[in-house]
Amino acid sequence: MSGHSKWATTKHKKAILDSRRAKSFAKLIKNIEVAARMGGPDLQGNPGLELAVTKAKKTSVPADNIDRAIKRGAGLTGEVVDYTEIMYECRGPQGSALLIECLTDNKNRAASEVRLAISRNGGTIADPGSVSYLFSRKGVVSLPKKDLTEDDVLMAVLDAGAEEVKDNGDTFEIHSEPTDLQAVRDALKEAGIEYDTDEAEFVPSMQVPLDLEAARKFMKLVDALEELDDVQNVYSNADLSDEVQAALEESE
Repeated sequence: MSGHSKWATTKHKKAILDSRRAKSFAKLIKNIEVAARMGGPDLQGNPGLELAVTKAKKTSVPADNIDRAIKRGAGLTGEVVDYTEIMYECRGPQGSALLIECLTDNKNRAASEVRLAISRNGGTIADPGSVSYLFSRKGVVSLPKKDLTEDDVLMAVLDAGAEEVKDNGDTFEIHSEPTDLQAVRDALKEAGIEYDTDEAEFVPSMQVPLDLEAARKFMKLVDALEELDDVQNVYSNADLSDEVQAALEESE
C-alpha cells in the first residue's frame, strides 16, 4: 500500500506481508514482462527493465523466474504479453480518496472485481478526474534514518533534482519529479546512502485524518483492493494518527 501516511508502517500492515509474498512476486514479474515488451530484453539498453529487475531481486524473486519473465515479455518464448494500465478513482470513509492502479490482461475482469471490492467494503466509485486531481505523480525514494539527519539526505540529493525530504518517523522520504528519480538514486549511491524503495507514485497534495471507526473501514477497503491480482498499487490521502494506529493494533 502506498499512501505516504504514518499508518503505512503499522503492525497491521506488516502482519499481512508474508501472506502476500506470492502476490508481490506476481506483480513484480508482470512489471518485468511489460518493461521487456516495451523496450526489449537488454538490461543495459532498457532502463525500465533494469529497474523492474532490480526491484524483483530486492524482493528475492528467483533468478529463473526473472529470466523467464524477460524472455516472455520480449516475445522470445512465443507467448503474447498484452497488459493494459487502468486507473480507478474511489471515495473512502470520512472523505478519504483512493487511486487504484491496475495492470491487467482483461479489462472487464479488472473493472468488475475492483467495483465489487469497493462496493462491498464501504467505498464509492468516483467519476474520472474527481479524485485524481488531489494527487501528483512524483518520484519517491524511502530510506531508513539510521544515523542520518535530514540535512545529510538533502545535501546528497539536492543537485539531483530532489524537491523535498520528508521526515516519516523511522524513515526519510525524498520527493522529486519522476524524470529525476534515476538521478536521485545515483546521488544516494554516490553518497554511500542506502535506500529501501524507489518508485514513481501518486502523492496526495493534502491528507485527510481519519478517526478510529473510519480507519477500520478504510483498512478493510484497502486490504480488499490489494488482494486483487490486477491491482498493482493503491494510493490514498488518508492519515492515521499515532493514537488511531495504536487502537487498531490493540483491536487485532
